[in-house]
Amino acid sequence: MRYDLVIFDNDGVLVDSEPLSNTVLAEYLTELGHPTSYAESVRDYMGAAVHRVHDLVLERTGKRLPDDFDETLHARVFAAFERELTPVAGAVEVLGKLTADGMPYCVASSGSHERIRVGHRKTGLDTWFRAENVFSAQDVGRGKPAPDLFLHAAERMGVAPARCVVVEDSPFGVTAALAAGMDVYGFTAMTPAARLAGARGFFADMAELHGMLA
Repeated sequence: MRYDLVIFDNDGVLVDSEPLSNTVLAEYLTELGHPTSYAESVRDYMGAAVHRVHDLVLERTGKRLPDDFDETLHARVFAAFERELTPVAGAVEVLGKLTADGMPYCVASSGSHERIRVGHRKTGLDTWFRAENVFSAQDVGRGKPAPDLFLHAAERMGVAPARCVVVEDSPFGVTAALAAGMDVYGFTAMTPAARLAGARGFFADMAELHGMLA
């Protein structure tokens, strides 16, 4: 099928941020008295908006996270980005090929607009993205696994959901894409294909993606 829009997740698909952000999150939650390993952070929070952290901690412990949790977490994550963040291998090449093909694309991320901007500036991906093709869960209020963000991106880009394909690496993202009525390809560099059930296809190397979309 020839699609009219490719919607990329950001963290773990375009920027190699998941190891950094989950390390920071696990350490911060542990510091606050909620022991969390890196593997548990990936399992429970990868691909979700930060409100899931608040919801899950409250559900499990009956305790609320500090009022400045989001601000502190973002500051620590951004500091880690500035030190170490790199683009996902092959992401720039895929964007270049899509541009050469005249294929519209955008990014739809559970992260905040600030997080997206910081990551893109650090990795040089700001060359490929402008305000008109960057969408955040901030825009809709409900992050993945709700379909709202992907539906919002498609509407703003002027493409029917059935003509969109999503590139995702998290179970929450795949669930959201399917709920939006979109095809989805699962990137398995960090997440086993078994956890991305429902995806139309899977790939572990970003170099494979352009051929799958062609």
